[in-house]
Amino acid sequence: MVAINENTVYQAIPTSEDGVHSGSRLSTEDPPLTRDPPSSTAPVDKRIRWTYFLLGCATLLPWNALINAVSFFKSRLVGTPSRTVFSSYQSSAFTVTGLLFQAYCTMTSKQSSPSRRVLGSIVILTFFLFLFFLSTFPQVNPSIFFSFVLVCSIAMSASGVFLSTSVYAGAALLGGPYMQSTVSGQAAIAVIVSTVELISSTLSVWGVSPEAIATFIAEDGVGDGKTEESAARIFFGVSVLFMAFTFAASVWLTKQPLYKSTVGLLDHQPKALEIAEDDEECHRLVSGRQNISSPKPSSDLWRVFKDNFPFMFSTAYTFIATLAIFPAITSTVSPTNPRVHPLLFIDAHFLVFNVGDLLGRYICSFPRMIVWSANKILSLSLLRTLFIPAVLFCNVQRAVEIPPVIGSDTLYMLILLALGLSNGYVFTLSMLAVSSLQHNHRLRGYGDVDIAATLCAFTVVLGLAVGSLLSFGVRATICDCNPFSL
Repeated sequence: MVAINENTVYQAIPTSEDGVHSGSRLSTEDPPLTRDPPSSTAPVDKRIRWTYFLLGCATLLPWNALINAVSFFKSRLVGTPSRTVFSSYQSSAFTVTGLLFQAYCTMTSKQSSPSRRVLGSIVILTFFLFLFFLSTFPQVNPSIFFSFVLVCSIAMSASGVFLSTSVYAGAALLGGPYMQSTVSGQAAIAVIVSTVELISSTLSVWGVSPEAIATFIAEDGVGDGKTEESAARIFFGVSVLFMAFTFAASVWLTKQPLYKSTVGLLDHQPKALEIAEDDEECHRLVSGRQNISSPKPSSDLWRVFKDNFPFMFSTAYTFIATLAIFPAITSTVSPTNPRVHPLLFIDAHFLVFNVGDLLGRYICSFPRMIVWSANKILSLSLLRTLFIPAVLFCNVQRAVEIPPVIGSDTLYMLILLALGLSNGYVFTLSMLAVSSLQHNHRLRGYGDVDIAATLCAFTVVLGLAVGSLLSFGVRATICDCNPFSL
């Protein structure tokens, strides 16, 4: 029997020596109930770890599918003013929506069922990915298509937040190896999606003459849209199949004993809360003592956030620096080599960044590469600001043609690789350090672990939203028009 009160959601009711529950005999002087975390020496279940890898993929699949389909979306907006600012509007709609829903999920994380949120979110995400798959067939009015993409992006953002919040909390409760698998899965899906996109584009433009490339550039990348359409159809279709497989794996996960004994306890929280409250009320009536209220979940959230602010700020700023330029600005960088097709160049730049992001997260699987100090992680996060001017020095398309300071395509790709590597590395360091009872002495107990992970997930979305909005300002520095104009 497990009881859960407002303050501690995983606490086992103490038993007397004869095995009888002693919850009714607790006094106000009794020590607080505790629950020990999983033993650090316990073997890691590889099947569960791979399931969390898949769930990590699922949390970022919608975002990566959307940003890698930018070429397809823009091909449907040819001849409209919205084509130029589409990336900024889409990323802003996605991330601002995510921020609002992330705030809600964070506040209600202790009163929710992780299993139901995970399974329900996967179903909704699969549905909207299927709608995008269908959208690759008909031709619709550009204005209607623009609105369709934004609405679907908003819905997918909200569902993705419910999914990621529950996945982060579960991985944190199970331990570091499962958190590592989750964040690695997020980067791996980006690499897979961008690889599929690049291969599709390569097959479509193979053998194109330099004259045709020059014409493509002169016409601002306007083609017949067939290449972008077929590439989008492939990876949206594959995404639907992947989400269906992940749903089956998630159902299997909820039936595993390790999951039931840790994360699964939250699924029965409402019932356990009633048991705990009934026990407390009976004790108050019998003893005549006043019921002493427990701290509210909101106070725990604020305390954990305040105590771990360096980690929270590091996580948020990591994504602020990234989204300020990627992909809204980086997708406007043109190749300096006239023989390189711009479509391939854009797809390659997504792949390079995503490979770097995956490597950055993978590096954290080596203990010697992990930094536990909050101040050092914060310094690494702030240093990433240098990537903003570095990208602007490259061959960015501007209102007035200016020779780029960095005229090498190879050097530009190396900058992107470093941008992605540092993004994945600093983010993973923050997630591992903030949820580590052994290294993060700001945590007061095992009950703070999932709160810290959930708050870090909130700061991720906060950083994405702020960075997306900041991209409008960065874009204003390279054009002489209103960056918000459609």
